[in-house]
Amino acid sequence: MKVLIVDDELDVELLFKLKFRKELKENLLSLHFAFSAKEALSFMATLNPMDYVLLLSDINMPEMSGLELLKITKEKYPYLKIMMVSAYGDLQNMSNAKQLGADDFLTKPVDFELLKSKIFQLSN
Repeated sequence: MKVLIVDDELDVELLFKLKFRKELKENLLSLHFAFSAKEALSFMATLNPMDYVLLLSDINMPEMSGLELLKITKEKYPYLKIMMVSAYGDLQNMSNAKQLGADDFLTKPVDFELLKSKIFQLSN
């Protein structure tokens, strides 16, 4: 399964690679990282449809928020599953994300065991 992770914090890449090292080593998962919403949109524009199964995006990012990314992505790639992540697990962000079509919502710090189970449920 291919996952695109969008977060403006650069250390997220190392953290995800550590937490998913077994799945990566066994080729159960492929991770790609974008460090802004604009970078994610540029990357997605180069893909064939269905290349990626899941977009996992932070909500609070400079320039373009994860909610703006969610709205654009759902319009352009309606088949893509999208999970939003935020350090601010408030009802307003969750409500906005659901209204814009998010498939799920996680709060930081991410519970990686929960995330793993959610990711692999998508592939079944």
